[in-house]
Amino acid sequence: MNVVIIYCHPSKESYTYKILRQLKKVLRNENIKFQISDLYDMDFQAEMTEQEYMREGLLNLDLPISTDVQKEQKKIENADCIIFLYPVWWSDCPAKLKGWFDRVYTVGYAYGYNTKGKKIKKMKTIKYGISLCTAGHPNEFLGEIGIAESMRNVMIDDRLGQRFNKKEMIILGGTLDREKVENEHSEIVKNIGKRIKKYCA
Repeated sequence: MNVVIIYCHPSKESYTYKILRQLKKVLRNENIKFQISDLYDMDFQAEMTEQEYMREGLLNLDLPISTDVQKEQKKIENADCIIFLYPVWWSDCPAKLKGWFDRVYTVGYAYGYNTKGKKIKKMKTIKYGISLCTAGHPNEFLGEIGIAESMRNVMIDDRLGQRFNKKEMIILGGTLDREKVENEHSEIVKNIGKRIKKYCA
């Protein structure tokens, strides 16, 4: 089985990067193959170009797809599981990850309709998708104010949507007090390898 980690954080000193290091160790221990799209290291372009807009907004499938986008789509096609690992900034993912969805989920690939109203989608259905995000506020607080539900609606229901058979959001909240939550988070990450094997077997 193959896992793709879409990782989005600018700092290697961050708690999110610490989670990435642990996740890599877990996957290696479970003998699960993986590759990482580190969006900041790749300097992935978040902004859609005018030509890309003309393709997406006007459903002009004759316009070409950028090489960097094609590379990400190829990773998707080889994946059994995709993990999106990122921090929660202003109740959502960082702009670079939002831009990944904007550009990689192209019309005719991840979504779309032809002139007769028939769905057109080339993207394969992935067995398992995980939205794994770190958040400063505790999970309870994010639930009380409705932010957790809002994030799930956007990421799980829309961005992952029907493109994944099994999907879930794991919020590693309370990172403003890391010492209090670190052990709990570590146990959650340790279990991810087993969950991948369960849903991707």
